[in-house]
Amino acid sequence: MLKIDPTATVSPLADIERSVRGTLIEIGARTLIDSFVKIKPAGGAGEVVIGADCAINSGTVIYTGNGVRIGDAVLIAANCTLAPTNHQISDRNARIRDQGFMESRGGIVIEDDVWLGAGVVVLDGAVIGQGCVVAAGSVVRGRLEPYGLYAGAPVRRIGERGPA
Repeated sequence: MLKIDPTATVSPLADIERSVRGTLIEIGARTLIDSFVKIKPAGGAGEVVIGADCAINSGTVIYTGNGVRIGDAVLIAANCTLAPTNHQISDRNARIRDQGFMESRGGIVIEDDVWLGAGVVVLDGAVIGQGCVVAAGSVVRGRLEPYGLYAGAPVRRIGERGPA
């Protein structure tokens, strides 16, 4: 099921696949989905809900997996990957492709007023707190505290956004 607010802008060059299972993909008011953004139902039954006033830039891929919730006023730079799913790998006698997916770690939650730099990878179980800034090329898989500045692979806290 695809719900796009009438005030949202979705590039005709974006690729939003409809789910064969009826998974909800929702894009909020005044949100911009740029060219070559891919939203792909795969790896679970989670929904993708993108809040208001967001901008998701070119080359970003969002898998539905175990679910993605993006708050309001979130900026996602080019070529990011949001992958809220994990392939099963426990049986070395079976191909990874044939093993399906592991149990959910909770999907991905990105709270309001967050900036993800170019090429950031966000994995299943990540919770990015309100006001966070994540540097380009970082890999996020845990909880990031609100208003923190984070960088690295794996990500680590390197500072905090300016005074309140």
